[in-house]
Amino acid sequence: MTETPHETHSQRIARILSDRIISGEIPPGARLRQDHIASEFGASHVPVREAFRELQARGLAESEARRGFRVTEFDVAELREVAEMRASLEPLALRHAAPNMTRAILQKAEQVTRIGDSARTVRDWEAANRQFHQLILTPCGMPRLLETIDNLQTTSARFLFAAWRRDWEARSDHDHRIIITALHKGQTDLACATLARHVGWIGKRKSSIKNAEAHETYVISG
Repeated sequence: MTETPHETHSQRIARILSDRIISGEIPPGARLRQDHIASEFGASHVPVREAFRELQARGLAESEARRGFRVTEFDVAELREVAEMRASLEPLALRHAAPNMTRAILQKAEQVTRIGDSARTVRDWEAANRQFHQLILTPCGMPRLLETIDNLQTTSARFLFAAWRRDWEARSDHDHRIIITALHKGQTDLACATLARHVGWIGKRKSSIKNAEAHETYVISG
């Protein structure tokens, strides 16, 4: 996640912790120790608790009675549900975005696709991939839909990092280019159908994700 201007202390903490959880640096099931995190960020407990609530809202952490917060466990059964929801909601957003698509947006989408194709790490690829989807969907102008999609993409990213932690290799994203070309030509149906197929592929990584080693010890510095 990239830094945003004018973010509050709690938002900054939530952003950094989210990135660590999504990438697997903080593994599923790990406890989020308020004192340690407050010390690391030089913060009081108030913004840390606010950050934890933000993580909880995004499905990245959960509260346990009298034990504080911990990172949500991987539930591989979620994978098909997430893929099917994305396959329904992202084409919906794209269909509403298409009339507002500009040449500048599509040029930027092509640029980030090239960046993703040459990514040396899964982290760099995921960042480029996330940016591509944001670029082509944001023009829909439907903030609630976009927020839901963003949360689903966050869940997908956790699965991707788990699946590719040990066997990452650079790959060309042909679907992105098909979508860009279709949007250039005004072929909205083709673009939406390709996007639906494209976001559904993660379900095929289920076995790799299930076998991923996601339970490493996490130690907060400081």
